[in-house]
Amino acid sequence: MIPKPGKPVHDTASYRPISHLPIPSKVFEKLLLKRLRSDVDLPALIPHHEFGFRAGHSTIHQTHRLVHEIAQVLEDKKLCSAVFLDVAQAFDKFWHTGLLCKLKSTLPSPYYFLLHSYLSARYYQVRYNDSYSACHEVLSGVPQGSVLGPLLYQIYTADLPTTDNTTIATFADDTGLFAAHTDPLIASQRLQHHLNSLQVWFDKWKIKVQKAKSVHITFTAKHILCPPVTLGDVQIPMQPEVKYLGLHLGQRLTWRTHIRTKRHHLDLKLRGMY
Repeated sequence: MIPKPGKPVHDTASYRPISHLPIPSKVFEKLLLKRLRSDVDLPALIPHHEFGFRAGHSTIHQTHRLVHEIAQVLEDKKLCSAVFLDVAQAFDKFWHTGLLCKLKSTLPSPYYFLLHSYLSARYYQVRYNDSYSACHEVLSGVPQGSVLGPLLYQIYTADLPTTDNTTIATFADDTGLFAAHTDPLIASQRLQHHLNSLQVWFDKWKIKVQKAKSVHITFTAKHILCPPVTLGDVQIPMQPEVKYLGLHLGQRLTWRTHIRTKRHHLDLKLRGMY
């Protein structure tokens, strides 16, 4: 258990658990992934809006795509109603039964049975200093730090709903939705329609979104804001700026907050060097 900086030491949420997998487990996963790539067209299974853990894709590519679309909306004198969702413990909490259901319909039978066996009857033990907990069975999620973990998560979320009137940008569990129109009401209506279909999908596949930590923002060059939107009858908080994949995005896309933040980080680095 690694303490998070600046957090109260008496709170269990202030510690980050670091997982150590057995070496044979990692070797097995690397061999299995190599075989999977030769037998299955894995890139075809991953949607085009997913940029996480893909060859030739990175946070830079996704943020460039996102910023380009927002800038085009502002240039066309439209409003962009956008929501950035905070998925709770995405890799640790997703449903094994649902994952196996998708693996069965996606991969050849031998791989399905192999992964079913690999994910079943896994146990973990927690060490803190010199003390050890009892062993407990892992009932959800993928093994942290595993080679196959990112691929399994991509397969699990590959059928995330999309619509013709919205744009979706995902990088693993970082999810952004955009709807643009000259009328702010129509922009929010299009976004709300997509959020409604997402909520049905989240409920079906047992994925929890922290609505209070999600952000709704209007990108506009005007003094007009899009109406609020909801997820599961809970209004998503509206903010004048949002942080996505390391970028601080303001309503007018001026980069003021981002530049100020990076200058502060640079000052801290220089101070440390001195």
